[in-house]
Amino acid sequence: MNKSQRRNISDKAFLVCVYIFVILCSVIALYPLVYTLSMSISGAEHVAKNDIFFLPKGFSVQAYKMVFEDKEIWGAYGNTLWYTVVGTVTSVALTLLSAYPLSRRRFFLRRKLMLFVMFTLYFSGGMIPMFLLVNNLGLYNTRWACIFPYLISAWNLIVCKSFLESIPETLEEAASIDGASPYFIFYKIFMPLSKPIIAVMTLFYAVGQWNAYFAAMMYLPDSNLHPIQMYLRKILILSNAQSSMGGSSMGGFERSLATQQLKYSVIIVTILPILMVYPYLQKYFVKGVMIGSIKE
Repeated sequence: MNKSQRRNISDKAFLVCVYIFVILCSVIALYPLVYTLSMSISGAEHVAKNDIFFLPKGFSVQAYKMVFEDKEIWGAYGNTLWYTVVGTVTSVALTLLSAYPLSRRRFFLRRKLMLFVMFTLYFSGGMIPMFLLVNNLGLYNTRWACIFPYLISAWNLIVCKSFLESIPETLEEAASIDGASPYFIFYKIFMPLSKPIIAVMTLFYAVGQWNAYFAAMMYLPDSNLHPIQMYLRKILILSNAQSSMGGSSMGGFERSLATQQLKYSVIIVTILPILMVYPYLQKYFVKGVMIGSIKE
């Protein structure tokens, strides 16, 4: 066996190992989702026995009927959509408007402001000062308490700034010579070229807003303003409580079983919109982040 044949065999063996590793990682990542889906649609007797490992056993959509018949979940869904849409649009717009001047070398406060932004990555004011700030601003128990304090992420601002720095300044200089104003340059030149990073920022902020629950738990005592994640949290707490103390009677066991299966169905209903949107933004995701990481 010559050297080239041995090299081909070693390359194929390495490729097989890579495939096996990728398959294992995919199974590890997908298993929780498949298991949750299987538990939500399996028969009640199999859920009670807890004998479901991967694929569903039996079939029942009773848990989903309970979910969609609950008016509270529709209100929580509407609140979450409002928080996600309004929060994402305002956050992306403000992040781009902030990143644009920070990406221009002629901006004299660029370095000082970037040091300030970097400082916030390592240090924060803490929970109590944030609560006092929200309360003093009159945002407590309002929808804006979940949006206003989290409008701009320092990390997203840095990524967006890096992307805008990759756009040649000669384009801006040529437009300035032709008499274009800074606003015209930003909206007509930089915005069309920033579609990949806009998609990435939209994905980051939308997922963050969709999954957020801590701000609602801290600043929204009114349950009518709670997002879907707070509804899911309530179901999880109820499920754990009934599992620990509800099995002493047949009625308690049935309630515990219904809540247990309801928990899995609510999880699926909660994550489904993000799973549907993500494939359409995935093609921009890697491109936007990789281009934003290039330094000239």
